[in-house]
Amino acid sequence: MGQELLNESEIRERLKSLKGWTLSGKEIRKSIEAKDFVRAMGLVSSIALLAERRNHHPDIDIRWNKVHLALSTHSAGGLTERDFELASAIDQL
Repeated sequence: MGQELLNESEIRERLKSLKGWTLSGKEIRKSIEAKDFVRAMGLVSSIALLAERRNHHPDIDIRWNKVHLALSTHSAGGLTERDFELASAIDQL
């Protein structure tokens, strides 16, 4: 479920409902700036718990108070519904 690759028009349509996410090759990306390092790490911990429950894990890069996220369904070779569902859930944190 959710493992079928989305075509370009499906991806563009789903991106419209996400704030701050952009398409970059075969993944969607977002950068979030927290007030400080501790809050950035708290955000990463919340994302990790959310991702683990969904068994779908983003690539995460932390640079002091900036958290950079990248989502792609590696096993499918690109973007699937799972990526957009996780992105939406992250946005709700």
